[in-house]
Amino acid sequence: MFHYTTIATLLALMFYFYTSVLVARARMLYGVKAPAISGHPDFERVFRVQANTLEWMPIFLPSLWLFAYYLSDTFAAAFGALWVIGRVIYMIGYSEAAERRGAGFAEGMTMSSQFLVQVTGVGVTALWSGVATWVLLKVLAVVTGLRPAR
Repeated sequence: MFHYTTIATLLALMFYFYTSVLVARARMLYGVKAPAISGHPDFERVFRVQANTLEWMPIFLPSLWLFAYYLSDTFAAAFGALWVIGRVIYMIGYSEAAERRGAGFAEGMTMSSQFLVQVTGVGVTALWSGVATWVLLKVLAVVTGLRPAR
């Protein structure tokens, strides 16, 4: 079971929901009527935090779960928690000024990149293992004269 990864996923979804609430509040505060996504600069920054988080979720969540499944539930949850912390830092910095969003954005991007690299590594290892096993079986069949049963 992936209890820790489930908790990290729920934290990420709760954070996304929180950013959606902030966008709704900013719409009322700055008078930006839906479906408009531009208007007051403070609204636009709050909206970009929510939109950017949504843009990263399809990269982050599958990577998180693949990491948990193939490598470690505990480490996946730790990376997931760090990703959420990075998003919070991004939200705080970007909400104050657009120039301050860098640290949190870099943190979130680093966590997602680590997931992708590690999951890719697992995939390459699995593929290589399959190819090596196939070659070994072919060599053994030639050397021993045994043929697989049909």
